[in-house]
Amino acid sequence: MSVTQQYLLDTYRAAQRHEPTPPAPGSHDWQAVREVRDYGRFRAVVAERPAHGRFRAALVRFVRGARLSRGAAARTPRPLP
Repeated sequence: MSVTQQYLLDTYRAAQRHEPTPPAPGSHDWQAVREVRDYGRFRAVVAERPAHGRFRAALVRFVRGARLSRGAAARTPRPLP
């Protein structure tokens, strides 16, 4: 069952029971993303790690590593036949 079908079924049930309709799918996605981010920052502070810039630093390390490994492979001489 898709998300849309489940939403329509829940809306129908709410109408039959004279209850308020549930929120549409995706209406609270950004709030959930913010809460997950804030929880990650909280856990970092509790573990005594830096709370800001961890994702960007990891991304920079990943990109630099990919550049270095690709560059080293391009400079490796090929064996003679």
